[in-house]
Amino acid sequence: MNHLHTLGPLALALATLAGCGETARLTVQDGSGPSPRLPPPATTLLPTLNIAPARGWPEGATPQTAAGTHVNAFASGLDHPRWLYVLPNGDVLVAETNAPPRADGGGLKGWIMGLALKRAGAAVPSANRITLLRDADGDGVAETRSVLLSGLASPFGMALVGERLYVANADALWSFAYASGDTVITGPGRKLLDLPGGPINHHWTKGLLASADGRSLYVSVGSNSNVGERGMAAEEGRAAIWEVDIASGAHRVYASGLRNPVGLAWEGATLWTVVNERDELGSDLVPDYLSSVRDGGFYGWPYSYYGTHVDARVQPPRPELVATALVPDYALGPHTASLGLASAAGSALPAPFAGGMFVGQHGSWNRRPHSGYKVVFVPFTGGRPDGQPVDLLTGFLSTAGDAQGRPVGVAVDRRGALLVADDVGNIIWRVSARR
Repeated sequence: MNHLHTLGPLALALATLAGCGETARLTVQDGSGPSPRLPPPATTLLPTLNIAPARGWPEGATPQTAAGTHVNAFASGLDHPRWLYVLPNGDVLVAETNAPPRADGGGLKGWIMGLALKRAGAAVPSANRITLLRDADGDGVAETRSVLLSGLASPFGMALVGERLYVANADALWSFAYASGDTVITGPGRKLLDLPGGPINHHWTKGLLASADGRSLYVSVGSNSNVGERGMAAEEGRAAIWEVDIASGAHRVYASGLRNPVGLAWEGATLWTVVNERDELGSDLVPDYLSSVRDGGFYGWPYSYYGTHVDARVQPPRPELVATALVPDYALGPHTASLGLASAAGSALPAPFAGGMFVGQHGSWNRRPHSGYKVVFVPFTGGRPDGQPVDLLTGFLSTAGDAQGRPVGVAVDRRGALLVADDVGNIIWRVSARR
């Protein structure tokens, strides 16, 4: 018996589209590490659509954690928590946020992406606030919370410099007066500069990281399309990392050709980022990546990927730019949606989770079978990635293929545990060394 008529318009459309696309021929591991395999592109009439429906966690369930570690809920009952920032006094800031209202760009692909967002639990209205969580008794669970800032515009990245808290909204960078221990900020904000936004604002998240000397901020700005299909005028200042002078608001493009850089972190004096690469070249392409960021560097988007691999969909081509494209340092697997990034500096987790970077992988929609939906650790040797990624937190997908949770931002807390924002479970998980 055909039961599709009982599923409703959304389920019917997704069930119809589920047969579109192709299947991976390589493993995620093949597309990971310092030297990923890059097969020829696989083109299909419609994008490969393989969405893990957002269900949330059953009562009492938790992710699975690596040997020698323990996981517990640091805070629950949040509203789409996406990003984390740990203040010097140990308080934890959570951006409860989602995409701003926007046009979908029209056409069949825009309609498909709208369905995909709803199915994946990413179409809920944005709470537009930053919540402060405090674990005063040190038991690994936040017993108090307060709304530090509200009325924001899809906030994401946060950085404290002196007594100013900087917040990257989807369309502007703001600062607010902050004193250690504050649980509510009531004073007016000050806009430092506008950021690329607009009615579509395809990749809306704006990551934020301060320089060690407190003079500069680095802002990650994603592209406004998959591969420039809206025209390069719509990409002005995008697919880039900006360097902003805090004193004046003057800014410049620090690095470009980065399709959707999100998390930012320091390893010594070197800036690192995780980047979501392009879609619709098949389940095995293109690996998302972790890379050091060179001042003035160009990383290929949209004209090429992983160095000089030309994307023939982009017209007109720019061979002179492709010739300068830098090769990323480390692949994180195709379509893993690697978003969160945190250095292991200050971590108290046991080996092998020392000396490297933690990466929150939000999970795929354009790959069959799924990829991502976990937190991995990339080991470093001599300040560079070395070896394959190591699973730290898994089990976000159920055996039925549903998303019980989706990890996003990651941050090391003041006692050396790793905090993980889960925007489907609406939980902040805390991973600590097992006693």
